[in-house]
Amino acid sequence: MSKTIFVSLPVADLPASTAFYKALGFEQNAQFTDATVACMAWSESVRVMLITHAKWRTFTQRPFPPAGTSGLMLSLAMDSREAVDAMNRAAAANGGQADANPAEDFGFMYSRDLADPDGHLWAAFWMDPAGACTGR
Repeated sequence: MSKTIFVSLPVADLPASTAFYKALGFEQNAQFTDATVACMAWSESVRVMLITHAKWRTFTQRPFPPAGTSGLMLSLAMDSREAVDAMNRAAAANGGQADANPAEDFGFMYSRDLADPDGHLWAAFWMDPAGACTGR
């Protein structure tokens, strides 16, 4: 297997979370999916493992973060500003929260944050590498 990242996220409602991530453009991998976990592929090297709370407890007894808090934010590079906006609309229409933080527009980089139904934060962003190098 090539170098791959699997991001594991505890979720309260596996079917709802699976539908949410499908709406954002993730593809479900049936090989790593059962009644307690769903593998959602963003790309060939990035996978999100949605894990029921009961299954999560077989991995760790550490407490779940309190609702409304976050310990990290994951970022997804998008092909365009329009794709960033579309992902935020999909989040809001499928049980998540669009614009969980204020949008940022630096000209060469555009970012809008969203939260999934469990409050996990994602930054959808577009960046023009040429603009970033010139400091525009």
